[in-house]
Amino acid sequence: MTTLPLTPDELLTTTRSVRKRLDLTRDVPLGLVRECIEIALQAPSGSNRQGWHWVVVTDPDLRRAVGDVYRRAVDDYVAAPGYAGRLFQDDPGRAGVQQRVADSVTYLGEHLGEAPVLVIPCLTAPRLSGGNQAGLWGSLLPAAWSYMLAARARGLGTAWTTLHLAHEQEVADLLGIPADVRQGVLIPTAYYTGETFRPAPRQPLDEVWHHDRW
Repeated sequence: MTTLPLTPDELLTTTRSVRKRLDLTRDVPLGLVRECIEIALQAPSGSNRQGWHWVVVTDPDLRRAVGDVYRRAVDDYVAAPGYAGRLFQDDPGRAGVQQRVADSVTYLGEHLGEAPVLVIPCLTAPRLSGGNQAGLWGSLLPAAWSYMLAARARGLGTAWTTLHLAHEQEVADLLGIPADVRQGVLIPTAYYTGETFRPAPRQPLDEVWHHDRW
């Protein structure tokens, strides 16, 4: 498929988590999802193990069931101290943004099961130790992000969410995911509405830059 005329910098800075603007009424061709995952498989993988698996859910009943689990996870998140809408309330520059994020999270909690495609990147991991978690998940999460970039380049919107992992086993049971395979992220995928994707407000670079030493 022809991709959007985006420069690499435009693609990297305008790939946003799309929640309210997912088109829940328009089907996404499975071939397009496969194309995005093919690109994602070029991401780095520790020792070139390539232990990833991609669960792609399009069955309406399964999507609805996963959506029900996700809705409960969002309800718990909304009640938690770390809820986006409670963060930075004393910072006028960030409070409004946080509230918009919170509203969109709530919306997605209500509608995730209606997204035409749910993609769950997984990783073979017989056990999770307290050791090098960065090395473990570093063999999956870059590929998940590559999937989102590839989707953006093809006119698809995605959202990165891990809230369902509080009920990971329940989702695994629904989808028949083996016990030695762990889920890394849940990515609803749909065509998006609107064209106003732009870089998001971020902390100034100098606030997070550490040269040679902290």
